[in-house]
Parts: sequence; C-alpha cells; structure tokens
Amino acid sequence: MGGLIPLGDASRRLRRWPLVTVLLIAANVWVFFLELTYGDQFVYMYSVIPARIMAGRGWGTILTAMFLHASWLHIIGNMVFFWAFGPEMEDAMGRFRFLSFYLIGGVVAMTAQVLAAPGSRVPNLGASGAIAAVMGAFLVTYPRDRIKTALFFLFFVRITYIPAVLLIGVWFLLQLFSAGQVAGHVQTGGVAYMAHVGGFVFGVVTGRLWIRKGALGSQWQRFN
Repeated sequence: MGGLIPLGDASRRLRRWPLVTVLLIAANVWVFFLELTYGDQFVYMYSVIPARIMAGRGWGTILTAMFLHASWLHIIGNMVFFWAFGPEMEDAMGRFRFLSFYLIGGVVAMTAQVLAAPGSRVPNLGASGAIAAVMGAFLVTYPRDRIKTALFFLFFVRITYIPAVLLIGVWFLLQLFSAGQVAGHVQTGGVAYMAHVGGFVFGVVTGRLWIRKGALGSQWQRFN
C-alpha cells in the first residue's frame, strides 16, 4: 500500500566510480538467475541451514548464502538499498577494504541468525545482513547526510530528502521490533531479522575503523 525507496545520498559526491558495489550487485543478479535455472535444489545446497551448521557441516554456505535471494522482490529491494548506501562507503573505505567489510559483515549477520535459531532447518539466504552492515557504517560515518527518497502511497509518489540518521534509525527499530515478535514464536521461516540486527550492529561498531585515513576530509558535500 505504501512505503519508501532510498535513491541515494544527496549530500555527497563520489570521487570515483563504485566498481565494487556494481560488481557485487552484478554477482547477486547472476546468482539469482542461476537459482531460476537450477531451482530449489541449488538454493538448498548453497543457503544456510542452521541445524546443518550446528552439526559441523556446510560452513561455506555462510558465505554463499549472502548471494542468494528468495524472489524478484527480495533481490530488487536489497539491491536498491545497497545502491543507496554502498557507493559512499566504498568511496570512504577504498575498494578492497569495502569488499572485505561487506563479506565479513555478511558472515557476522548469518552467524547471528544461526545462533538465534540453531535448530532450524529452514534455509536462510539473502544479502540483507551484509547490506545492513553497510547501512550501520553509513549511519556512524554520515549521520547528517540527506538521503533522496521516494515516498509512495497507492498512486501517490513524492521525492523528498530524509536525514540518514532518521531513515536508517527507523529502519533498525523496525528490525528490532520484528525480531522480538519472531523470537516469541517457533522459528519456522520468514525474514531473517536477526541477520539484519547482527549485520547492522557490526557496521555501527566497526564501520569507522574501516575508513581510509584522510578519506572523510577529501569528500565534499553538494549541499551546505
């Protein structure tokens, strides 16, 4: 019925093209087409099954699962959010550091989900945890930046600018609320909210440590 779509940082101009962000998006899209080609068996093989991880098997899926998605809506939503916040963090961290941060954030997020439901046999997949880590790092790095956002309700659409601290802060509170609701019931599937929370906390706590020395001072704002 309604919602919002972040379109990008309106307060900052990139120093160079976000190569790693684009390649990660391309990798996610490519893997999604592999899912469509090979079906459920492919998804089951490369997604995280918490019970399997706790039994000491399938450790590599903690990495591969972050490139899988459950539907068109799932991958489009994730990639839109990644494109809104990823390029600025890649610019601030540098390409190699950003790639490392993204992958480690995704692993931390998936691990958090496994620990939250260790006996679950439901496949867990998606880039949401890694993207949550990027959003957490963005929050502590550029909290005052204005995020160009499309607000929509039914057929009404409006473009506005929302402070990053408000947009990302509200998003995180929704994840905490949803995770609390899920925790009160048997883990039978659905959105891996604890992966979102785990990735976001990792980004908030470590995000500034990944920034290249002098990178923040070299970026200039579009708006004062």
